[in-house]
Amino acid sequence: MTALISHTSFDSLDAFAQSVFWGEVLGFREDSSDPNRPGDEECMIASDDGSQRLLFIEVPDAKQIKNRVHLDLKPAEGTRDRELQRLLALGAREVADRRLADGTGWVVLADPEGNEFCILRSDAERER
Repeated sequence: MTALISHTSFDSLDAFAQSVFWGEVLGFREDSSDPNRPGDEECMIASDDGSQRLLFIEVPDAKQIKNRVHLDLKPAEGTRDRELQRLLALGAREVADRRLADGTGWVVLADPEGNEFCILRSDAERER
């Protein structure tokens, strides 16, 4: 017997804004039968097939310390560096550049509420 992950939950100051940001980052959508609205205390987004879901829950306190768990993302297409520019344009903030001269490595980013995540190289970049 095993357990399955239903969804990953994130504490948020603004659940709706976080759901919009992460929806743009991941291409996830809200449930059209239960749309997310500004002021909602809980906002869920999911992958197109529903197999991956993120829930943002409003809490009264801001993030205080480094995440104990974070997402490592890789571009679905294109390159790490092109995806980095897209994420920055969406409102992410660069925390640490761990890219190496040989093209390996990653960049640590933070979402609008300061939650860290990383952008890695794409599968195609790693195959080269």
